[in-house]
Amino acid sequence: MDAGGDATESKEHFVLVHSAGHGAWCWFRLLPLLRGSGHRVSCVDLAGAAGSRVAPGSVRSFDEYTAPLVDLLSALPDGEKGVPDLSEFGDVYDLAFGLGMDHPPTSAALRPEFQRMILSQQSPQEDSALASILLRPWPAALSAARFGRGGGDSSAIDQVRRVYITTAKDCMVKPEQQEAMIHRWPPSKVVAMDTDHSPFFSAPERLFQLIVKLP
Repeated sequence: MDAGGDATESKEHFVLVHSAGHGAWCWFRLLPLLRGSGHRVSCVDLAGAAGSRVAPGSVRSFDEYTAPLVDLLSALPDGEKGVPDLSEFGDVYDLAFGLGMDHPPTSAALRPEFQRMILSQQSPQEDSALASILLRPWPAALSAARFGRGGGDSSAIDQVRRVYITTAKDCMVKPEQQEAMIHRWPPSKVVAMDTDHSPFFSAPERLFQLIVKLP
């Protein structure tokens, strides 16, 4: 594939942010496509992720979880435009109770036997194998995170242009759940991909073509 083209004439700085259980490693197919077309790219490990020294069960809040991303964005030079690509979050989970069974769980992990079925059923086998080695538990505190709307900082957040990329074959965040999230907080634009939960594995070239057009 030719990674160049009219879509990449205006170079951007992309900040790639993984979803729960993953890490900066999950962008290994997208990263060379972006850099090869002249863009700057930063991949961040959130607290408790594969490249983090923080234990997932020790993270108690969404602010702690996203602190590495905030630090990275805060260090960007004044006036530099970053384009974050934020990739989301029964019986298919293993829960850890680091504070004891009489307290809420401290971390959660997708059971290995369900990983390919739920996360990457359309992805290459070798990518699923890599994920099975590198996937980690994520802080259970994320499930309790709540985000207010209206007034204060939220009005500034609503001024940020957001694009939601739907994944039609997603078994982790199913299409009806995606539609509900879009309805609750409408983005500037919705772009569809006919992929599983992990388009960075199953369709990296298509994902590349989409996100370079977003800025």
